[in-house]
Amino acid sequence: MNVMMSLLQQAVAQKLLRPLDVQFAYAMVEDENPLLLLITAYLSAEAGAGHVCLPLERVTPEHLFEGRNPELVASLWSLAGEPSRQQIISALQACPAIGDGQSPTPIILSRRGLSDYRLYLQRMWQSECQVAAFFADVALADDIDEKQLRSILDELFGVIDKDLAGEEATDWQKVAAAVAVTSRISVISGGPGTGKTTTVAKLLAALIKLNEGQQLSIQLAAPTGKAAARLTESLSEAVSKLAWTDEQRRSIPDQAQTIHRLLGAQPESQKLRYHRGNPLSLDILIIDEASMVDLPMMARLIEALPAKAKVIFLGDKDQLASVEAGAVLGDICRFAEQGYSAARAAQLSRLTGCQLSSYSESEPENAALAVRDSLCLLRKSYRFNSASGIGQLASAVNQGNSRRVSTVLKQPLSDVYFNTLADDEDYQRLLTETAEGYQRYLTLVKERASEKEILAEFNRFRLLSALRDGPFGVSGLNQRVEQLLHSKGMVVLPRYTGNRHSYIKKEYAEKENRGYVGRPIMILRNDSTLGLFNGDIGIMLKDQNDELKAYFQLSDGQIKPFQPSRLPLHETAYVMTVHKSQGSEFEHTALVLPTQFSPVVSRELVYTALTRAREKLTIYAHKAVLVKAVATPTQRRSGLAEWFKT
Repeated sequence: MNVMMSLLQQAVAQKLLRPLDVQFAYAMVEDENPLLLLITAYLSAEAGAGHVCLPLERVTPEHLFEGRNPELVASLWSLAGEPSRQQIISALQACPAIGDGQSPTPIILSRRGLSDYRLYLQRMWQSECQVAAFFADVALADDIDEKQLRSILDELFGVIDKDLAGEEATDWQKVAAAVAVTSRISVISGGPGTGKTTTVAKLLAALIKLNEGQQLSIQLAAPTGKAAARLTESLSEAVSKLAWTDEQRRSIPDQAQTIHRLLGAQPESQKLRYHRGNPLSLDILIIDEASMVDLPMMARLIEALPAKAKVIFLGDKDQLASVEAGAVLGDICRFAEQGYSAARAAQLSRLTGCQLSSYSESEPENAALAVRDSLCLLRKSYRFNSASGIGQLASAVNQGNSRRVSTVLKQPLSDVYFNTLADDEDYQRLLTETAEGYQRYLTLVKERASEKEILAEFNRFRLLSALRDGPFGVSGLNQRVEQLLHSKGMVVLPRYTGNRHSYIKKEYAEKENRGYVGRPIMILRNDSTLGLFNGDIGIMLKDQNDELKAYFQLSDGQIKPFQPSRLPLHETAYVMTVHKSQGSEFEHTALVLPTQFSPVVSRELVYTALTRAREKLTIYAHKAVLVKAVATPTQRRSGLAEWFKT
């Protein structure tokens, strides 16, 4: 084994690289040039961490492996020749596996301006180009009857009181509707309780009224089955509060679906039924929870859209970015605070009666301006008032204000409870209180209540974790909560040996054979044939024939039983990751953070967890870990925002 391979294997052993990263590097670099091996392995690792590209400014000893293990980094950098920036660029340009995007090569070296060089994997490069071109081509409707639209918006949202001033005089829901109605592409971002669904119901009403006599084809979609089910439920409720004719109501779809199902995902295949050669047939598409849509999926969605379709993206730009690469919603919404162009601000003011100011009278016409004119941030929360501890805490976290977070947690709040996590006693309290949180649904299970009641009760409470593994991760906590419930006689685990406390740990790994009455499970792999998707939650219950089945509430609200043996990969779900909780809300949300800080514990993760709570929030953490998390924003490296500045 040569020296470079030995050093890279050391990086793998210390979890600075994955075996895949090293394999990729050696596949790309035929002459085993140490510098190129190091950079290509680094690029692969960055992609694995969710970054779209590797800016060349980060190819330095200081940035390599985020500053971890400086001794190993020094050895790698020395073996690579301690290159200058120009030597790095020259080596990359000479590598046959690296191109400039004009020809198909596995790696792309992109250059913008004189000095902005970025490395991409081919797939990420193509996806970013596609998404950038789509959002830069924001066409504003030029055939809108402004007088008619103003009348419709006034009818739906009310007339703005001219005596009001400042923020009070701006109805951001009304502005968002005006933006969406007059743009082919629009993005509406807002935190919990800002009325995204209400806004969508009203803007759909406006579009239907504007197109009276036409049967519009409207589709609703979300990244996960859970999010689709919630969109179906919340939009149905919002729509029911508006006045419709029978014909108008028929245009509103009864249910949302997952993006995978919308695009016609094929079982056991990466192929989609709908694509550029066979586009979707629709007039209006609404995508909810857009922050969860990764860059490659956004590109595939865009590719399947018909040319004239109107697309409305909804989400919360401050939530966690997608699990896979990119942070598309965050990158797009970065321009929102700059305001609208002068012409756009004037148009929206005429349509809504709100006095909107523009950023500047004399701005260069570029893609950023077009993107800004298609955005709207909903700024007022109707769920949390100024006295709400959840609202105060979420706001402080979102602003990265650690001092304010500490101040809020010291207040006597009726809806937020902070528990220090310092020793075994604190850990046991976490487990005990979690078990108590599930007592009500397990009582319904014993009483043989309806599946609908049981699922609804289970979904009132959830413990969220930042990690997958370890005592504070999903796997360890699920195992311990399950054991505690078993010891209290609230569930009976399989292969029970007669001693209530003798549950064998290795049983926990045998996922497919661990069915028991009351077991909550989460699907981990899509199965479009069954209609079950990654993130869907179900509960195992006995049916009328005393057979164990897994019951899931589908996106159309229907509750359907499945044979456990037919289920795709799944796991116990008393505890779930914060990532998996996106698209869900719970009356009472509990969050546990590890006692040692981890890079995955970020501001966005904490904010996302807090905003899953509707009425009550419990936090189990070291104060220092929480404070550091609030001060640590997630950084997803991409070039998407830079595309719009040129």
